[in-house]
Amino acid sequence: MPRAWTLASRPKGTPTPNDFALISVDRPELADGEVRVANRWLSVDPYMRGRMNDVKSYVPPFAIGAPMDGGAVGEVVESRDPSLAAGDLVQHMLGWRDEAVGPAAAFMKLPAIDLPPQAFLGQLGMPGMTGYWGLLAVAEAKAGDTVFVSAAAGAVGSTVVQVAKAKGMTVIGSAGGAAKGEWVRSLGADAVIDYKAGSVVEALGKAAPKGINVYFDNVGGDHLDAALAHARPRARFAICGMIDVYNDAKPTELKYLARLIGNRVQMRGFIVTDFMPRAAEFYQDMATMLGTLKREETVHDGLEAMPDAFLGLFTGGNTGKMLVKL
Repeated sequence: MPRAWTLASRPKGTPTPNDFALISVDRPELADGEVRVANRWLSVDPYMRGRMNDVKSYVPPFAIGAPMDGGAVGEVVESRDPSLAAGDLVQHMLGWRDEAVGPAAAFMKLPAIDLPPQAFLGQLGMPGMTGYWGLLAVAEAKAGDTVFVSAAAGAVGSTVVQVAKAKGMTVIGSAGGAAKGEWVRSLGADAVIDYKAGSVVEALGKAAPKGINVYFDNVGGDHLDAALAHARPRARFAICGMIDVYNDAKPTELKYLARLIGNRVQMRGFIVTDFMPRAAEFYQDMATMLGTLKREETVHDGLEAMPDAFLGLFTGGNTGKMLVKL
């Protein structure tokens, strides 16, 4: 029987392995218009932590005892829809399980770009789109800007660094530890801050003595405060995520929040689904950069590894995209 991970209990603070349960699920016969997909690659992403809370958000919370979902790439093994055939590789949102069944419209055939399939869960998938559109459309970054990127060694942040450099910007990335710092430098970052080594505010001031035009936020907390402290007049902030506070309900102290006013800082949150209708533009532009873009993946093996992979996101356990290979 197929298997799927479910939320066994709602986490209080940082999730633990006991908050998850691996269950067997029925293997239904296909109805007309449906396909069956054997998942090959599964994604874990920080936004999933918010879905573990029973609160109103832009996506419904995970239901206790029901299969969880998330990004996945798989192979069609059975089809009752003419748009997809056995052997087609598809991207979809029925992850956290080894087999997915649903209407053909829920599965997108991978574009004809010469990359391994798991790339469409990272740089050419939701994280890559998030970084690309957050930088260029939300923050309206342009050539000559100085851009600060938090979590620059992650799937989203590493894409932001590389797209910004390709578009003629100066980039400062933040990452934890020497190894991740070297990785971010290898992507072309002009300066790297090791947030584990001291004050982010002080380090950003040294790296950008004239201030920053753009901040791409994946972290929140002290990184957001540092960006406010060093924002140039009319700086633009794209607020993508705040992994620093996902497991902690205490309020974030922002000492420099008042600088929003005098510097006319524009701070805008966004969700990547806002830009899905422009996916073709993204693929076209990213394809022109494929010769220079670098990807890094942290891979766990087997469906049993899903909780460990997910929890690793909150302890710095990944460089680049965190994936589970089935």
